[in-house]
Amino acid sequence: MSLRLRLSLTLGAAFALIWALAAAWMLSDLRNQMMFSLDQRLVASARMVAGLLEQLPTLPSKGEGTHFSAEQLNIPGGMACQVSSLRGEILARSHNNPEQALEAEKMGFHDQMIDGAPWRSFTLARGDVRITTADRQIEREALNMSILLAASVPVGVALLGCLCLLWLGIGQGLAPLNRLREALMRRNADSLEPLQLQSFPSELKPLLDTQNQLFQRIGKTIERERRLTGDAAHELRSPLTAIKTHLQVARMTEGSARDQSLARAEEGADRLHRTLEQLLLLARVEGSLSFDDGTQYSAEQVARLAIADATGGERLRIKLHLPAELSSAPLQMPAVLSIAALRNLLDNALRHTSEDCAVELRLETIGNRVRFVVRDHGPGIAPDDLQHLTQRFWRNGQSTGCGLGLAIVQAIVQRCDCALHFDSRPDGLRVELTMPLQSL
Repeated sequence: MSLRLRLSLTLGAAFALIWALAAAWMLSDLRNQMMFSLDQRLVASARMVAGLLEQLPTLPSKGEGTHFSAEQLNIPGGMACQVSSLRGEILARSHNNPEQALEAEKMGFHDQMIDGAPWRSFTLARGDVRITTADRQIEREALNMSILLAASVPVGVALLGCLCLLWLGIGQGLAPLNRLREALMRRNADSLEPLQLQSFPSELKPLLDTQNQLFQRIGKTIERERRLTGDAAHELRSPLTAIKTHLQVARMTEGSARDQSLARAEEGADRLHRTLEQLLLLARVEGSLSFDDGTQYSAEQVARLAIADATGGERLRIKLHLPAELSSAPLQMPAVLSIAALRNLLDNALRHTSEDCAVELRLETIGNRVRFVVRDHGPGIAPDDLQHLTQRFWRNGQSTGCGLGLAIVQAIVQRCDCALHFDSRPDGLRVELTMPLQSL
């Protein structure tokens, strides 16, 4: 169902209900006023007949009574009139009277059945006579229905007119959405420029702004992926070329030169393997794939596993400092990502630290978070280069890595609500990585 039809049905139903209630109220009040007017007509006719009788000759005191025409008594058409004595004798009546006499015992208004038909009567006592006027209920209802019908037609026409105007108004109000749809349909598949629509309603401005922000994010993502593809192609080309060159040399040489070329080719293959693994991990972290395998580790367990992965058994190169009050709560993030982030920091620190110096890893509990502090004793980083540390494939002149380790750490930090801070000092780099803890 279209939005226009849904809005029209909802608002139209509300309009129809309100108009129906208002019309019912108006018609009910109109009916009551109509019945009151007809009753007042009976009263006025009775009083008028009473005034006329005072001017007529003396009425007979008994017998069947004298018949007067409705014109003589000035009785409106369709109305009956009867004059009777206090003892019930009919003294006079109009020719419109029914065959059966009108009941005149009760004063005021009275509903009665005469000749099998309902009548509405009014009896007025004046001296020694009673004057009764009456009209048929069926005629009263017919007059009432004609008036109600005459009043209902304009109400129905007005309601239909309002529904038509409502349909047109909703269509006009939704026209900016059609303009937005047409603007999107006219765009090329690779067009990511912001939409520029003039005279756009303020209520739809957030939608337009969100759409433009989406285009901007998509553009940044595409540009990032293009840079990643170009950088990856460049980075992978170098080890592949080196491997091919060393294999060619090994094919043409013998002895120690051949063994040396094969060893260098194997080093190039290892470097290529590490680069591919880092690229796959970065793609998974920046994507929507889940790393939650149900495994939960505490901060100490993550630190020891990361040390084992980074050193490959040479754990003496990393000094682990554990405070006595370290929390034993598990980390509130996938274990694979927490270990990978800390391992990359340790691997980066080991690469920039000489073999005769150790890398320090210190753990601190701060509220419901744990901080991993990695301290190396390398040459440090220039202040202007700190902002480039987490960029893909960025390396300074002294690095031997592939330039993806810290980019992966930054991606994990953004995904898992962590915090990463670099502090360059003359005698090395200090890195703080903060991870959230689960509540016990």
